[in-house]
Amino acid sequence: MPSLTGKTALITGASQGIGRAIALQLAADGVQIALAARNESKLTEVKAEIEAAGGTALTFALDVSSEDSIKSTAKAVIAHFGKLDILVNNAGITKDGLVLRMKLADFEDVLRTNLTGAFLLTQAVLSSMMKARSGRIINITSVVGEVGAAGQANYAASKAGMIGLTKSLAREFASRNITVNAIAPGFIESPMTHVLTDEQKSAILAQIPLARYGRDADIAHAVSFLASDAAGYITGHTLDINGGMHMA
Repeated sequence: MPSLTGKTALITGASQGIGRAIALQLAADGVQIALAARNESKLTEVKAEIEAAGGTALTFALDVSSEDSIKSTAKAVIAHFGKLDILVNNAGITKDGLVLRMKLADFEDVLRTNLTGAFLLTQAVLSSMMKARSGRIINITSVVGEVGAAGQANYAASKAGMIGLTKSLAREFASRNITVNAIAPGFIESPMTHVLTDEQKSAILAQIPLARYGRDADIAHAVSFLASDAAGYITGHTLDINGGMHMA
């Protein structure tokens, strides 16, 4: 795969889980990493991991539900690195509940963080990519955005919206050599899955042909590929990484 050495990436939700794994993978690929999230102490830990392995990283406090925070962070990242080659919109929240009981605030909070935040951050960095006539935007959506889930109408709507956003952006900016793709993870091993009962785990695994949960590294490797020149002719695509749970 062509080298990513010297590229710069901004990763949201980089303090833990999939975001952390993506940051570590891209740093190992030679990418300079802008780590962004609300939890600055955890970001500092990820930065230390990257630097201990010989990589380069800088932390930025970012609240993707705040337009002001998004604009100031994007400006600071580009000012520090002088450019931005890769944007990974990974940050997201859940506020689950059945529709009949879901508060409007919970519906709107999830959409604003997961979908509007991705839109605003993309908007904030596009000028830099357009000027360079090059860029990679990778949106982390979810299998839930493709198949739905009871109790997650807000989350499913936000993730389905990211897929539509991905396709629209891909069409708008292809002429500037900016590719925009999405990755839809299935069930990934995480603290959330660790607390499930054996019965719940069995029910989930029964839906997955590969009969196992995914790993955050599975997502990170896919991001590495989509960010590289090897994926230069792929845009507007949603890559399913779910062990066969959903086959589009």
